[in-house]
Amino acid sequence: MSLRKVNISILIVAVVIFLLVLHHNFLGLSDFLKRELTDSSPLGLQPIDFIPAVPQRLADARDDKEISVVIAASDERLGGAIAAMNSIYHHTRSNVVFYIVTLNDTVDHLRLWLSNTALKNLRYRILDFDPRVLEGKVQVDPQKADTLKPLTFARFYLPNLVPHAEKAIYVDDDIIVQDDILELYNTPLKPGHAAAFSDDCDSTSNKVAVRGAGNQYNYIGFLDYKKETIRKLAMKANTCSFNPGVFLANLTEWKLQNITKQLEKWMTLNVVEELYSRTLAGSITTPPLLIVFYKQHSSIDPMWNVRHLGSSAGKRYSPQFVKAAKLLHWNGHFKPWGRTASYAEVWEKWYVPDPTGKFSLIRRHSEAYEAK
Repeated sequence: MSLRKVNISILIVAVVIFLLVLHHNFLGLSDFLKRELTDSSPLGLQPIDFIPAVPQRLADARDDKEISVVIAASDERLGGAIAAMNSIYHHTRSNVVFYIVTLNDTVDHLRLWLSNTALKNLRYRILDFDPRVLEGKVQVDPQKADTLKPLTFARFYLPNLVPHAEKAIYVDDDIIVQDDILELYNTPLKPGHAAAFSDDCDSTSNKVAVRGAGNQYNYIGFLDYKKETIRKLAMKANTCSFNPGVFLANLTEWKLQNITKQLEKWMTLNVVEELYSRTLAGSITTPPLLIVFYKQHSSIDPMWNVRHLGSSAGKRYSPQFVKAAKLLHWNGHFKPWGRTASYAEVWEKWYVPDPTGKFSLIRRHSEAYEAK
């Protein structure tokens, strides 16, 4: 065999090997991209953004412990979520990762707000919530279809939102944190408990009256005890309720007990049987949680959910108490970004103006108008 033929044979073998290696790497890359881009659960929770790399100087300054915090961010309340995340980030040295659940039409707005302001160093992941998940589980009045807020149900799907975490904190978007979130994360949960809430009877702020809501400090304020399905559960009507706007979840226990499926079961039953109290003041997420976690939840420190700041425009707490609170919660109609709200100046310290100008504080326009 001539030297020329040998060289050609070697070249052919080398080309074949190169093509095989290239093919193998392409398949590997294809599988990786497929996992990253289609890593959506059957529940329609689609990852949009990935956690950005933390600058080394910031990574060195923060503890290694990673804390998962889930928060919903709707477009009309986006400023609330921004202020909440900013307050959490600035009060801890822990590696907090925010899992921001939103709707598809809000993604671009949220991304711009996070990347073009002082919040650019936050570690976060944006998840697109598909409202179709709720079909057959939520009773919708055709005349009030626009009042349904799909993102309020995101808390029901925590293991799908944070699939690899053992624990996660859920917070509403109308809160401000004034202490290290690590303390809340380290709240001890009793064996077999999948979550810890702030009980209304133990709350430092449980004496406020919520107009039109009946008794919102026990189960009868949320569930219709005239219905046989509720009576069969043998839950005492005067059992203290809890607030689901801030809680810690043991996701391992949550999955073991199929908490999400249990919640969906009661949502579906309510569509058929109308099990929730008719005096309920707007909250349709609390009743199924109360049923599923009846006498099966731990408690968080009441100072980690000082609430009812949004129940009226007046100030009901002393400045000293507000300052001492670890977490302030503006649940109720009077939000801190609205025209009138109590302790709005406390909330506004953590608000970061929207660089796009789409979201603005309503009261500022009102005050500017009155000043003219």
